Amino acid sequence: MIDRYETPLMKKIWSDDNKYKTWLQVELAVCKAWTEDGLIPREALEEIEKKADFDIERIYEIENQVHHDMIAFVSAVAEKVGPCGRFIHLGLTSSDVLDTASSLLLKESLDVVIIEVDRLLSFIWKRAVEHKYTPCVGRTHGIHAEPMTFGLKLLNWYYELLRDKQRLGQAREQISYGKISGAVGTYAHCPTRIERRVCEILDLQPAAISTQILQRDRHAHVMNALALLGAAIERMAVEVRHLQRTEVLEALEPFGKKQKGSSAMPHKRNPILCERLTGMARLLRGYAAAAMENVALWHERDISHSSVERIIWPDAFHLITYMLQKMSQIVEGLDVEPENMMANLKKMKGLVFSQRVLLELVEKFGLAREEAYAVVQENAMKCWRGEGTFADLLWADNRVNQYILREELDSLFHIDYYLSAVDEVFSRFTEPSQIQE
Repeated sequence: MIDRYETPLMKKIWSDDNKYKTWLQVELAVCKAWTEDGLIPREALEEIEKKADFDIERIYEIENQVHHDMIAFVSAVAEKVGPCGRFIHLGLTSSDVLDTASSLLLKESLDVVIIEVDRLLSFIWKRAVEHKYTPCVGRTHGIHAEPMTFGLKLLNWYYELLRDKQRLGQAREQISYGKISGAVGTYAHCPTRIERRVCEILDLQPAAISTQILQRDRHAHVMNALALLGAAIERMAVEVRHLQRTEVLEALEPFGKKQKGSSAMPHKRNPILCERLTGMARLLRGYAAAAMENVALWHERDISHSSVERIIWPDAFHLITYMLQKMSQIVEGLDVEPENMMANLKKMKGLVFSQRVLLELVEKFGLAREEAYAVVQENAMKCWRGEGTFADLLWADNRVNQYILREELDSLFHIDYYLSAVDEVFSRFTEPSQIQE
């Protein structure tokens, strides 16, 4: 991961120092459980807890000789402890420590992500309320459809992000498991009561059954939750990119006073942050695919997943945290242009009101739907070709003016009609400060 995209807290979580501290946390929990079980003398546990430590450079030195990171770690800690170090890693296989510690790291990382999601939710809610009644044109297939409000657009982002937060919580629950079951999951050298106690100490649940590892569907769940969150951020970013186009110019990402958009064209104001987030979302989807590939391992385990996870776990959490922080910055500083939104609403000379005209002809004046559709569409196509405003073209059509007064026809072209449900839709949601954790 490029350093400039690393966030300080996530960098600390995925540092080698914190990784080894978490390994040591698991090892000490096992020693405590063995002591309570009567196998390790209490004075030995006191000695272990007092002296257990590590020197990272020493771990690296041993690893260069033995080519096994867990053996290097255990040896380095045992050197610090002295004779009582023989009790460290008692009855364990490497993955007992690795996978249980990884669950702790993933839980901690998810907690950070959830905090950033809450922060983004608060910014989106604030801007959605601000623009609750700001009219804009809704688009389908990139084409003007019907009037809506910019607040509803933002509220839709808010709703998706709430679902992402729920998925993150589910992923956190799925990964909050440990295993101390031995080389192939038989508990031959470490009884189930030790696993239960270790997991209790670490605030994890013991896996009901495991092999040498925790099965990787749990970890794939986490990565897919991150990828879906990334997809939500990408959807927001793509929308801003479209709205920032010169031909649209309804909303623009923040642009610093000293910022430059192009080395050649001084006038450029490019949506570079949103484009960056779009690219990062692609990486997250790739990491999710890699995590899915890790689920099917040979027999009770192989090690093909390990090299993948060393990259995708820290990288994905760095990415998603950075993406959330940047999207919060974009939403908070979003340059919204209500005047341009209104101008775009009027750009098609009333075509966005075609469905209301259609329904009026059907519901009030009793035309068959196919007949009414043909009348409205024919005049709409004339409007597309620049032959006049939609209202004028309809009024000039005898198939329309025989049923309706001009004042009645003009009344069908009011934006307020499309905003009647805005309050009700907003009432379905809770302000971020009142969201139940």
